[in-house]
Amino acid sequence: MAHAASVITAINPIKFGTDGWRGLIAADFTYDRVRLVAPIAAQILAEEYGFQTGSNTVIVGYDRRFMSENFAQVAADSIRVIGFDVLLSECFAPTPAFSWAAKKLNALGAIVITASHNPGGYSGLKVKGAFGGSVPPEVTQKIEALLASGQLPEATTQGTFQTFNPWTSYCEGLRSLVDIDSIRTAIRNGKLTVFADVMHGAAASGIAQLLGVEIEELNSDRDPLFEGGAPEPLPKYLSKLLHTIQSFQGDSLAVGLVFDGDADRIGAVDGKGNFLSSQILIPILIEHLSRKGYSGEVVKTVSGSDLIPKVAALHNLPVFETPIGYKYIADRMLEAKVLLGGEESGGIGYGHHIPERDALLAALYVLETVVQTELDLGDLYRQIQQKVGFDAAYDRIDLPLASMEVRAKLLEQLQTKPIQEIAGRAVTNCQTDDGYKFRLADQSWLLIRFSGTEPVLRLYCEADTLEQVHATLNWAKEWANSI
Repeated sequence: MAHAASVITAINPIKFGTDGWRGLIAADFTYDRVRLVAPIAAQILAEEYGFQTGSNTVIVGYDRRFMSENFAQVAADSIRVIGFDVLLSECFAPTPAFSWAAKKLNALGAIVITASHNPGGYSGLKVKGAFGGSVPPEVTQKIEALLASGQLPEATTQGTFQTFNPWTSYCEGLRSLVDIDSIRTAIRNGKLTVFADVMHGAAASGIAQLLGVEIEELNSDRDPLFEGGAPEPLPKYLSKLLHTIQSFQGDSLAVGLVFDGDADRIGAVDGKGNFLSSQILIPILIEHLSRKGYSGEVVKTVSGSDLIPKVAALHNLPVFETPIGYKYIADRMLEAKVLLGGEESGGIGYGHHIPERDALLAALYVLETVVQTELDLGDLYRQIQQKVGFDAAYDRIDLPLASMEVRAKLLEQLQTKPIQEIAGRAVTNCQTDDGYKFRLADQSWLLIRFSGTEPVLRLYCEADTLEQVHATLNWAKEWANSI
């Protein structure tokens, strides 16, 4: 068996990215490879968290992708065989529900079969620690090292096997943080209409379960191909939701909620059908949580909007900035008192919950603030902008590069020939702790980052108007293509 492990991993080594291992189903992500990775991950979880938990239990969960429940069963069987007690989910659920279960049930951690927001051809495996969040890179590095060694864990006694419903405790936990009754009453009285695009993913039925009332849920059916797109909360995938809200004729406040494939990322749509990214939702949520009496640091990434620190200052909240990647936010949550931590791609978490992105909790807070203020989300956002005197637009694009050689040339250019001017505006500062963030004379900014694993350039910009944003991004594309 050890020989088989070394042969399989030598073909295409299993690598963990910022949040788990992902691969193409049947090519990279196979039963054999899950059968290898899952028990090794369980053994490392035991080494890391066994002493503090005194547990022998590993939770196994899954999303709604192609054959996810089958891959989860393979993972559960392979973990049980080497002596661990397994709690296997009896249904799909959001990834945060399994992180919640790991902490609530005092387990060693959780193995979750999901590829998050990737297109339908992918599946993946996330590893969650006993504390209720993604394990740090040093833990996944230990998993990779044990895989590479070919030494599979063995046991003389098999563990136990049980199934559980992950929704029950998770929903109870979320309800305890929000005034569910006021939201439910507003819906029943016709003051609030909730639309939720679950993108064929694991958030399906979630809002209805939490509130105990039916809502307008879109794309509820299981479609492992995600209509040929990807379950990612971006406007290009949301035409059905945007059209539905724009056509809505009711008198009530309308709120659109958007969830990615495993329900750890969120987007929203206001009553006029405008998409609201987490760059907009985070300031709204800072304001709302402050009104609820919460305090602590606001944790943002380097690509977060300049509005975030301005709203934090309004409420006398400190700001802590991290590189891009939710793992850095989660690390800070384990070190300091945090009000909220969020990233521009839709992941938002809360220091009073678990150190994990949780889109359903974010959705409940969004609904709660709409009910309490009796304002449309778009109006709430404009009100906040007026309070702090800040009005800006934001966008990002991913630019495919011809090769990794081109990537290397661009990186060398940035390091040896610093950019002095961008789209006719002088560069006043360049921050390099995660990519190259250029602050311009008009206080707009452009962030240039490279994918660590593929020839892709990630470009982010915030400026006074959307026209300026697109002009800056176009400049960056032309710069990249000229080298």
